[in-house]
Amino acid sequence: MAIIITDECINCGACEPECPNNAIYEGGVEWSISEGTSVKGLYILENDMEVQADQMLDPIDEDYYFIVPDKCTECNGFHEEPQCAAVCPVDCCIQDPDRIETEEELLARQARLHQVEVSSKT
Repeated sequence: MAIIITDECINCGACEPECPNNAIYEGGVEWSISEGTSVKGLYILENDMEVQADQMLDPIDEDYYFIVPDKCTECNGFHEEPQCAAVCPVDCCIQDPDRIETEEELLARQARLHQVEVSSKT
């Protein structure tokens, strides 16, 4: 599952610098796939929308910090647990029940964002 930030967010910003994928943005801020990743050129988002990696996209939320699901790996490939949830003082960084994803899917996203080779488990 990707992580979401609920409307209980107090906009403290503690989560933003902790994200290894630069998937967390302040409410109202435009975002791009290339920020914090090694992606260049054309990129296809999970909704099949084609974008240039450095293309600025509309904010997902205007009022609260938000996590871009196309960039969230729940810190798989970097940390043992989602760092945003670990530092959130009000526990508003939670797993998104509408986005069920396996560890393999999250690691594949991490590899795609950071252009690393994925090794299979034996």
